[in-house]
Amino acid sequence: MRRRILTQAFLLAIFLPVSAIAQGRAAAVQTDVVEMREMTETVTVFGQIVAVRESAVATRVGGVVNAVPIQVGSVVSEGEELAAMDTARLGIELASAQAELAIANAGFEVAEAQAERAEKALERARELTVNASISGAQLDDRTSAVAEAQGGIAQARARIAAAENDIELAQYNLRNATVRAPFDGIVLSVNTQPGQFAASGSTVATLLDIGTMEVEANVPSRFIHALQTGGEVRGENDAGTTLTLTLRAVLPTEFSETRTRPVRFSLEGIDPSFAIGQPVTLDVPIGASRAVLVVPKDALVQGQGGWTAFVNEDGKATPRTVSIGAAIGDTFEVIDGLAAGDEVVVRGNERLRPGQDIAPAPSADQPSDGNAQSSSDSSSAEKG
Repeated sequence: MRRRILTQAFLLAIFLPVSAIAQGRAAAVQTDVVEMREMTETVTVFGQIVAVRESAVATRVGGVVNAVPIQVGSVVSEGEELAAMDTARLGIELASAQAELAIANAGFEVAEAQAERAEKALERARELTVNASISGAQLDDRTSAVAEAQGGIAQARARIAAAENDIELAQYNLRNATVRAPFDGIVLSVNTQPGQFAASGSTVATLLDIGTMEVEANVPSRFIHALQTGGEVRGENDAGTTLTLTLRAVLPTEFSETRTRPVRFSLEGIDPSFAIGQPVTLDVPIGASRAVLVVPKDALVQGQGGWTAFVNEDGKATPRTVSIGAAIGDTFEVIDGLAAGDEVVVRGNERLRPGQDIAPAPSADQPSDGNAQSSSDSSSAEKG
């Protein structure tokens, strides 16, 4: 018992001076400055990434499929082959049309020669008519022969035009016997296989344009009037990636059950990890920006009387009762109790006493961006 008393006395002799010295020193704290920031009232809505272009690529020529060099997930460039049809019959059709053109050209030459002979015969008949060496009936016959020859020329020209059209059609069919990608994209589905017959207009593959995506969100109708086309909106996907969006269009439809309207946002800086249907959370501005006084959240200490912040006044911790408003990032809007430029304690304020000496150091967490947004009205909008 005597030994325990002596031990306690020894410890008191050691620690009491240290404690007294510690109480006399200024408390080391970190501080930040109360400042003005621009605040825009926003509403939180939920949307998803949607495709701008998704195409069911179809055949223009019917026939048996020879090759399909793609598969689901293939990334293709504009003009790249998706499927190739058998072209044997199309080649024969082209050759036949070219032969018909040759026949038509030959027929045209014959018709021209016949017309030339008929015109010469008509000229001789007219000369003989002056001397009454030929009857009027014979002159009429030769006139009719010229007309028939000219008709033959017109018919030959028509045959040539028809043959040229057949050649153009055969060449069109041959060109389009290979189905090509209309734009850069990724193959979502393949709808034909080698050996199958594909009718003209049937789908070969479904192609998604991965270079153009948008975000569609359903915004409460009461906020639509505040939206501005071209306005910038901040968003975040479920992976935590921050998205830069631009309001492109408010669609003229409304879901009566949720009283929301679909709004489209252009998506900048498309990342390979983005996917169609991926959820996105958006902070949509619903009011004009305004300047507000803000205080760091870490500067506020909650007590029975409300919120308190310690202000550095000539090296002493002076408590101030603070009325706060909306949250703006890592700060709160100040309604009353503080002024711009006040230096408030943000670290070490939990154990401070009013009037206590402090040794302030600037906070390493001071925000570098003077712009912030406040979400004072959150709404979950789902498609009805």
